[in-house]
Amino acid sequence: MEVLREHGGFLSNYEVYSMLCESQETLSKVKGPTRGLENLATIAYETTKYLAGTACRVQSPTVIETFLAAVAPFELTKAEKLQILNLRPTTPVEISLIVEESDRRLSEERVEELLQVVRRTLPDPNPEGERGDNEETDRNETT
Repeated sequence: MEVLREHGGFLSNYEVYSMLCESQETLSKVKGPTRGLENLATIAYETTKYLAGTACRVQSPTVIETFLAAVAPFELTKAEKLQILNLRPTTPVEISLIVEESDRRLSEERVEELLQVVRRTLPDPNPEGERGDNEETDRNETT
């Protein structure tokens, strides 16, 4: 495998999820010799399965555009915006872990405003009363 563009850009979890879903459809239609594709199919399946349990499964290009426009005033780096998009933080502690030097760059009020933007623009992947697969697994492991 050859790296064509070392710094071609970062992809959000939504973009990876969409690409993998499309590639799985393509792989399922492959006829003839599939030597070497089994590993690719397994990786695509496992990654898709993981991403389906994250916030990206309820995102769309429109949601991402709205989010990016809403966080523009916060002067975040591209990497910080991507992490917030992928992780959908819900607490000030999570923001402080994502935003470099957040205590210097963002006041407590700005952190709360950023969290409100996240809540308003990024849909919750687990609406109230609905548990994700990971939560069920975690509950079973602790009992």
